[in-house]
Amino acid sequence: MQTRQKRHAVVKKVLRGLAVIVGAFITAYGLEAVLIPNNVSDGGVTGLSIVGSQLIGLPLGLLIAVFNIPFIFLGYKQIGRSFAVYSVLGIASLAVGTAVMHHISPIVEGDTLLVTVVGGIIIGFGMGLALRNGGALDGIDMLAVLLSRKLPFGTSDLILFLNLFVFIVVSTVFGLQGAILSGIAYYIASKVVHIVEEGLSGAKTFKIITRHPEIMVETIRDRLGRGATYNLVEGGYSNEQFKEITCVINRLEESKMKEIIQEIDPNAFIAVYDVAEVKGGNFKKHDIH
Repeated sequence: MQTRQKRHAVVKKVLRGLAVIVGAFITAYGLEAVLIPNNVSDGGVTGLSIVGSQLIGLPLGLLIAVFNIPFIFLGYKQIGRSFAVYSVLGIASLAVGTAVMHHISPIVEGDTLLVTVVGGIIIGFGMGLALRNGGALDGIDMLAVLLSRKLPFGTSDLILFLNLFVFIVVSTVFGLQGAILSGIAYYIASKVVHIVEEGLSGAKTFKIITRHPEIMVETIRDRLGRGATYNLVEGGYSNEQFKEITCVINRLEESKMKEIIQEIDPNAFIAVYDVAEVKGGNFKKHDIH
């Protein structure tokens, strides 16, 4: 039994490693076949590497590998060995991928809007695939996490600031238009990364306080096929006790859930949260009658 579990764990790690490699090569393709031939860069360490490659003529892959070394060490110290190992695998694959695809023919040329959209989608998909499987292809996020612990700014604010610096550097090589297009491509890529990490069918959690909790839960079960749980809560002002309903649903069921709540109790208090992943328990839908 233990041997089978160990074998399963090894296979799982190998598959994750392969997914990180595939993600890195997809990202390399987006850079070499879409963005770079059209004088558009990426953000983060990759963007700085592209600028450095254009200025001093060294291979892009070499600069990506060298510039990311301190960030890999940072990831090892801050996040853990597994993350560092998968990141090394991903960054090395990205470096090799850019070298292999350096002379590939561009798939999009001239149309600036199409370049940023296509390039952003391809790069975002590749980076998201790597992140979803435990590896990073760019170290700037790790730096932002570390700085947020030392400075009175949030991680997202620091990522924005660091990339603003990157795009200022990009403008010295690709011009102001190239920097703006690079920023747009980076923004699109970040949104695609988010989608790939969460999945298109990500879940949502509804927390509902209503005067009709039993009817609400029964209706949710009958019409959506979803179960729910109760938490006893007390109003801070009125000291009145309520049954707070918690229900996790698929994104596609959100509008139906709101219809049910509006129908049963238009004055119900609702809080809705995005859920990146749902595992275990009984998230399967019951039959809807």
